[in-house]
Amino acid sequence: MNSRKLTSETRRGFPATKAHSQQPSRIVIVDVTTPSWTSTCSVLSEALENTLCLACSLAGPCRIPLLSLYVVQNHQECLLPFMQVKENFARVQTCISELRSLPREGCFPRGGNGVVQAVQDGLQQFKQYSRHTAAGSSTNSSVEITILTSESGKEMVKQLEKKLKDVDLVSLRRLQIIEVLKRDLLEPEGAEQSVPAEEPGSDDIAILGMDIDVQTVEDSVISLEMLLKTWLHDYGTDREQLHLLLPSGGFGHATATKSSLMCLKCDLQERLLDPALVDGTRTADLSSSCQLASWPATALYRLRVVKALKAEGVCESVLYGLPFIIKPTSCWQLDWDELETNQHSFHALCYSLLKRNWMLLAKCEPQNTSPSWNIMVHSYYIIIPSDSATLLVKAVAVRELLLPSTFPALLAEHPETVCGPIESALNSLEVEVTYNPLHLKNNLYKYLKNVLRRPGQRQQAQPRDQRPERHPPKQHQSRAKATVAPLLMAPSPVQVFRAAAARRDSCEQSLLLGEEDEFLEALQ
Repeated sequence: MNSRKLTSETRRGFPATKAHSQQPSRIVIVDVTTPSWTSTCSVLSEALENTLCLACSLAGPCRIPLLSLYVVQNHQECLLPFMQVKENFARVQTCISELRSLPREGCFPRGGNGVVQAVQDGLQQFKQYSRHTAAGSSTNSSVEITILTSESGKEMVKQLEKKLKDVDLVSLRRLQIIEVLKRDLLEPEGAEQSVPAEEPGSDDIAILGMDIDVQTVEDSVISLEMLLKTWLHDYGTDREQLHLLLPSGGFGHATATKSSLMCLKCDLQERLLDPALVDGTRTADLSSSCQLASWPATALYRLRVVKALKAEGVCESVLYGLPFIIKPTSCWQLDWDELETNQHSFHALCYSLLKRNWMLLAKCEPQNTSPSWNIMVHSYYIIIPSDSATLLVKAVAVRELLLPSTFPALLAEHPETVCGPIESALNSLEVEVTYNPLHLKNNLYKYLKNVLRRPGQRQQAQPRDQRPERHPPKQHQSRAKATVAPLLMAPSPVQVFRAAAARRDSCEQSLLLGEEDEFLEALQ
C-alpha cells in the first residue's frame, strides 16, 4: 500500500472530548463510474462485509460508532444513512446487497461532480445528526470520509479543494482518497519516492487547513480488508498512553542518580484482536494486575526499564498474553518540538537495541501513588525492538507464576531407523521463508455472519415496539428521505432500500416538519 499526503499538515488531529468517544464517525463514498468497478464491486463488498461483521461482533465499546455509505453514479446516492453499526448487521448486509446489485462498467458517464457533492452531502447530514444527538450523546463530534475510486487521486484533490472552499469543515477529521488499482497498474515499491509528489501552493493549504490522504491499494479482498480494519484501531490522541522510563543518559550517565529518569512518551497499539472479545465472553474492562488493557486505552501506563537482556537469552516459553506495539505518541496536546524530540529519541532507542541485539526488561509502575491496598502486585514486560521504528511489548513470567519443569538434554545422535522416517516426513513439507498470517484463515467471518443472521440476533436489532406487518410504521414515500435519522431497523430492509431509490437524489434537506419528533423518539 502506498500513501502520500497532498495537502498541508497544519492540523494533526481533531481532539476527542470524552474518554469513550474517540472513534470518529465514518462516511464511505464509492465511485462506481470508474472503469474498474466491474472487478472492484465483488472484492469491495466482501471486504466491507468481513470488516463490519467483525465490528458488530466485538465486545466492549463500538469501534465504528456511526457509518454512512454513498455511491456516485450519475449523481450521489445515499445507500446507508448514518447508522449505529453494532446490532445492525441486517441493515449492513442489505446495504452491501444493494451495492453488489448496482449496474457494472459502462452504465454511468465518468467525471462530473458526484464525489464532491457526496462529500458536501455527507458533511451536511453529519452536522444535522450531531445537532439532534448532542444532548447526552457519546458520539464523537468528528467524521472521517473515505473515497474509493480508480480515478487519479491528485485530480480528485484539485476538485475537492476548489469546491470545498466555502464549506464548513470544522467536523471533518480526515479526508482519505483510496485509488483501487489492479496489481499490474500499481507503482513498484520505492518508485513513488524517486518522483516527488507535486506540492500544493500556499493558497491551497489555507483552503482546507488539513490533510487529504491519498493511498493506492490493490484490487483484492485482503488489501481492502486491511485498509478498512484500520477503523478498528484506537483513534484517541488527546493524551499519550504510555511513559517508557529509562535511566538518564548524557555525558554524566555514569554518575547519574537512580532517581533521574528519561521519559519517552508513547502510544500503545494492538497487534491482534483479543479472541475473547470476538467470542463475547469478556467485558470491555480487560484491566488486570498482570496485563496491559486492550482497546480503548483508558489509563496512562508507566513502564520502568530495570535491565537489559541479551536477545538470545530470552526463552519464548516465559512470554505470554497478547502483544502490543509501542510507537512514539501522536498526542495533539504536545507541542511540535516536544513531539519531534520524542520521536527522534524513540527511533534512536530502537536503533541502539537492534545494534546491540538487546531486549529490555521493564516493570509496570502503579498508576496512582496512594493505592487502597498496602501491597502492590507488579507486572513485568519484555520490550523487543524491530527495524520498523516500533517496539513490541509482551508480558513475561515471574517467580510466582512459573511452574517447575525439567527438560531432558537432546541426544547428539539418533538411530537411522528412527531418524530416517522423520527426515523423510520433513522433506515432504512445503517450506516458507517467513510466516504470513494472511495466508491462513479459520472461517471466523463465516461463523460470525451466521451468528449475526440468526433470528434472535435480528430480533435484537428490531425496534421493541415493532408492529405486525398489517400495521407498518408510517413511511413518507412521496417526500425526500430524512437520512439523518438513525433508523434502528426497517421492517423490510429490501423494501426500504428499493423504495428509497427514488428519494436519494440528495440528502441535503433538513428533517421534514412532523418527522423531528419521530426521529427524537427513535434515539431514546
